[in-house]
Amino acid sequence: MNKILIILHREYLVRIRKKSFIVMTLLGPLLFAGIMLVPMLFAGMNDHEVKQIAVIDSSQFFIQKIPETEQFKFTYAMNVKLEDFKKNLARTEFFGILYIPPYIAYTPSGAEFFSYRQPPVSLTMHMANAIEKNIETEKLKAHQIENLDEILKSVRTHIDIRTFKLSEEGAEKENHNGLNMFVACASAFLVYFFVFMFGAQVMRGVIEEKTGRIVEIIISSVKPFQLMMGKVIGIALVGLTQFVVWITLTLALVAAGQMLFMSNLAEKALQQGTTAGPLPAQTMIDGGGEIFSMLASINFPVLIGSFLFFFIGGYLLYGSLFAAIGSAVDSETDSQQFMMPVSLPLIVAMMVMLNAMQNPDGSLAFWFSIIPFTSPIVMMARIPFGVPYWELILSAGLLIGTFIGVIRLSAKIYHTGILIYGKKPTWKELWKWMRYKNN
Repeated sequence: MNKILIILHREYLVRIRKKSFIVMTLLGPLLFAGIMLVPMLFAGMNDHEVKQIAVIDSSQFFIQKIPETEQFKFTYAMNVKLEDFKKNLARTEFFGILYIPPYIAYTPSGAEFFSYRQPPVSLTMHMANAIEKNIETEKLKAHQIENLDEILKSVRTHIDIRTFKLSEEGAEKENHNGLNMFVACASAFLVYFFVFMFGAQVMRGVIEEKTGRIVEIIISSVKPFQLMMGKVIGIALVGLTQFVVWITLTLALVAAGQMLFMSNLAEKALQQGTTAGPLPAQTMIDGGGEIFSMLASINFPVLIGSFLFFFIGGYLLYGSLFAAIGSAVDSETDSQQFMMPVSLPLIVAMMVMLNAMQNPDGSLAFWFSIIPFTSPIVMMARIPFGVPYWELILSAGLLIGTFIGVIRLSAKIYHTGILIYGKKPTWKELWKWMRYKNN
């Protein structure tokens, strides 16, 4: 055990002192925080350019019926040929030309827009919605329906179904599926990312020591099993350290960015409140309360504890397999024939994750969250929606038991393969190595 700790200590210190580790540890939170904050920043930025649009309406039905906005102004060109206007568009002040054919009511894709620049989506949607609304209005008038606007407003209805999950005691807890799906996807993807990334690091480290003949010196003092366990656990601690730093710094950056963003919104709300009443500020308060309510619906102690366990358990399981692969080959190129079968369960787990987010209590999600080779990813996709504790315990127990069995088999491959050079082993030879009785 003491020798395992020595190897673990060496692997940990060597890796965290690398410049690449320090750079990625510091840049990672900036990247993650940027992913969260930049969309909020861009969402608050408006394009202040006023776009003049020329409308050529061959149907003579939509004249003066497309509403203008602060950004979009419409001028209706009369007695103008489309081809002549397109040739002279560059010499006009217009951003583009909207052409409405006479058969627009019968051909939904008949309207055309011409411009030298890519039109914003908001512009095309605005024009399409205006045309659709006018066509719908005229079709309803054809059925002699009066007071059309009042009828449409009275029948237009939006339904938002609130979902509650009942416990066996009858207690109810509100679910927020959108937030749950986001947390589930992020958690499962992070487990996949860390397991694959640090597992590959184990394989590369073993290959480097083997090809450099360093391992021959090391195993003169320690057993191959001790070397493998020290390397696997040491890199696991490196990954855990990086993850903790990433989460801590990311949360701090996001909190600071949100405070700055919310303060700007509050200032704008107060400015609007002086002319339009306190509604914007009150809306912000209500929205903030709803966000806190949504966050309170997630059991963060269970989520974080489960994430750490399944990350470590999944990494140890796959890390031992990657170590065995690294000991059996002389280069990363030779490892490809063994990588695919080992990586396949992770890929399948990512596919099942999509089903688990849609139906977390389904049989497919249940069984793949129990199977040890897929449970680290699929179980993390189910936990935000609520998982019975007995399922968590069963999944965790099977993962631990499978890791113990796999580490024994991987150690046998490692024990033999670490000293074999210049030969590409086959699956048949690996099977023989696993059956050897190592001292």
